[in-house]
Amino acid sequence: MKNTQELLNILTLDDLGEGNFNGVSRDIGSPNVFGGQVLAQALNAAYRTTPKERILHSLHSYFLEAGNLELPITYNVQTIRDGGSFSTRRVTAHQKDKTIFILSCSFHKEEEGYEHQMPIKKDLKQPEELLSWTDMLDQFGAFLPKKMKDFLSIERPIDFKPVQIVNPLDRKDLPPVVDVWFKLKGEASDLSLGIKQQILTYISDYNILTACLNPNASVANFGNTQMASLDHSMWFYRDFDFNDWMLFSVESPNTNGARGFACGNIYTREGKLIASVAQEGLMRPMKKKE
Repeated sequence: MKNTQELLNILTLDDLGEGNFNGVSRDIGSPNVFGGQVLAQALNAAYRTTPKERILHSLHSYFLEAGNLELPITYNVQTIRDGGSFSTRRVTAHQKDKTIFILSCSFHKEEEGYEHQMPIKKDLKQPEELLSWTDMLDQFGAFLPKKMKDFLSIERPIDFKPVQIVNPLDRKDLPPVVDVWFKLKGEASDLSLGIKQQILTYISDYNILTACLNPNASVANFGNTQMASLDHSMWFYRDFDFNDWMLFSVESPNTNGARGFACGNIYTREGKLIASVAQEGLMRPMKKKE
């Protein structure tokens, strides 16, 4: 995928009727279906069954099985409740006879209320001062480990610019923090809030588990650690647009027992808090083959 339109083509499912939808997958450099894709496709299915005036405010999900890139994914939506203010949907994703993912999400009609938010971090480098993943590949590709080089070589509809540039050859432990600016490639105007939330959900599964890996970076890396999303939750607060860079600011409070937990906030460049994310992921050290 090279741009926003190609991403939207993947996230927009075929309607099979009676609350069933069908989707296909794209390779992003991992052997299995990208978790963010399944999240966003399931959300697309839920939105297609929800009253138009209601907007997503939270989702909670579990990844049950690794998705096969070669097989279509069927999403079944159950209407749990349509109340006076809130609508709740449950979505299950299947490949053949296997359930690979479940999602619960809640939609809310627009209402007036109190307001506050946590501020964006101060004194962060701005995107114009930083290297993108593509820049890193161009400048340092000859020195990068093969697995990282292959991952960075995949074409994506999003530009990522990490604030903290990590040298993969300098094996030292790092703070459990990741700050990444991101921006869609291509035209992103005139998108409905529901579509923007689906895209943001897709993006939110990138980078987050890196914060869990950092404190053990002297011994752990993407090449010797089996990593996979186990669950994923999000809360959505405000409308936004994708025409400028946005910041995903992540920290990991804990890693233990082959699992890591990370949470973070997503801001506009102006500092408006858009959403919060929480995820636990598998962090299993790979045993060396004897």
